[in-house]
Amino acid sequence: MKAIGSKIPDTIYVNGNIYTVNEHFERASAFAVKGDRFIAVGSDEAIRSMAGSQTEVVDLEGKTVLPGMIESHIHMESMGMGLLEIDAHDLTLDEILAEVKKKYDDSSLGSWIRGDGWHESNWNAAGFPTKEDLDRVSPDKPVCIRRACGHASWANSRALELAHITRDTPNPVGGEILRDENGEATGMVTDAAQQFLFDVWPEYTYEECKKADLLAQEVFFRNGITTVHDAGSTPAMIKRWEDSYEAGELKVRICGMFRAPGRPTYEQLLAQAREYFKTGLKIGKFDNRLTVRSFKISSDGSLGARSAWMLDDYSDRPGHKGNGKFTDEELYELVHLAADHNFQVVIHAIGDACNKQALDVFEAVFSERPPYDHRFRIEHSQILRLEDIPRFAKLHVIPSMQPIAIGVDKTVAVSRVGEERIKGAYAWRALIDAGSDVLPISSDAPIDPIYPLLNMCVAVTRKDRNGEPEGGWYKEMAMTRAEALKGITINGAKASFEENLKGSIETGKLADFVVIDQDVMTCSADDIKNTTVLRTVVGGETVYQAK
Repeated sequence: MKAIGSKIPDTIYVNGNIYTVNEHFERASAFAVKGDRFIAVGSDEAIRSMAGSQTEVVDLEGKTVLPGMIESHIHMESMGMGLLEIDAHDLTLDEILAEVKKKYDDSSLGSWIRGDGWHESNWNAAGFPTKEDLDRVSPDKPVCIRRACGHASWANSRALELAHITRDTPNPVGGEILRDENGEATGMVTDAAQQFLFDVWPEYTYEECKKADLLAQEVFFRNGITTVHDAGSTPAMIKRWEDSYEAGELKVRICGMFRAPGRPTYEQLLAQAREYFKTGLKIGKFDNRLTVRSFKISSDGSLGARSAWMLDDYSDRPGHKGNGKFTDEELYELVHLAADHNFQVVIHAIGDACNKQALDVFEAVFSERPPYDHRFRIEHSQILRLEDIPRFAKLHVIPSMQPIAIGVDKTVAVSRVGEERIKGAYAWRALIDAGSDVLPISSDAPIDPIYPLLNMCVAVTRKDRNGEPEGGWYKEMAMTRAEALKGITINGAKASFEENLKGSIETGKLADFVVIDQDVMTCSADDIKNTTVLRTVVGGETVYQAK
């Protein structure tokens, strides 16, 4: 047992089944906490011997303890706003329309009806919904509901009218207005074309946004999450979080990825990045609760919306390769600028063309400077050429992935990319076997449900939350349990340069941990997703306890 000096702990936790997730993946039965740190980890006997007369003793009653779980890619504001809007996740088309009708009946004329999370697979549709579906329940109030992927939106006629989207509106760079056989807008827009709608709906107030943050925090703690990586942090969001930390309202740890607001053009993005980089890195503010040292670049769309950028045509849409957002020269300039300011670059890349471009640009930037610990990331790394898989390890680029995404994507992935390209898709095992030893796991919430142990279950079984398909979807690409547990703990910390602070239960690290009701390393693999969080602790403070 290693301990810090002769400090008397504030609290000791004993009689536990503790997975430390340290370098040797050791187990322990007890640990001691003083202030916001673990000061010793070891046996019951050793830890009890440290207790003073004022030390609180918590009997874990044999329950399993994990390091505080880290969600390495979420959208905090969108997730919180989703709790204020229509939550269309898991709803059928008729159920969504019923929710719209409720909002229509309750809202004043002219007010927008918004929502998030629909997916056509929930009603076994062959194609996307249309404006006519929404017009039936909201003929004169604007409606806009974002698809689960976040890369497409579904609007009614009134919303299209307010956004000035007509048959004559040209597609913007990096987006598409879907049209019927007569050239009329169907009500579906993808990626950059969504901005037409976003530009005309009323912005949420500061207080509404702050409320959304706190609602999101409640969800994090209830699910055992102590740190989130926010994959799209605008200056306004960062300032709001700083205000909430100052007020003592936010306690979750946030690693923000700076992103320019809206859907900026390349020139606008470059200008805003130059301006933001002048503020410098924010590391460990508010007692290690807020860090902003990353720069997020969204380079393509999503597979479901057919806006992911592919090298060859979509198998189910000949003549269409999706939407790449930057030329090689533009992306190089953005990455080079960030590297010059010591920002970690994080690129959203779904399609194989987009992933190849990101790797090519990274390689070019690295070749111009001495080797350094950059930890550049590619978010999603979803469809890869087989020859690009080993390049991640070679370039020390982190593939940040969302196992839970196969729950929905498996219904469309093969039809989108075909049997040959699917061999390099959702290829967690192939990346690990090729040498990628840091593979953080996340949900991309609100795109998918935000429960790390469900994500762990999917990573291990290659089955969705309903246990399908039997035997697993391309099971040869599954992770081991240890790899998946690292993916939701220590690898998330490594992906944000914070492995010396968090991600494992070790002496000197922040006392972030979670108590759960079963041993996820020994229970049935299919049952991992049914694990219940009993207690969540951030910096030694219990922030959630099951009733």
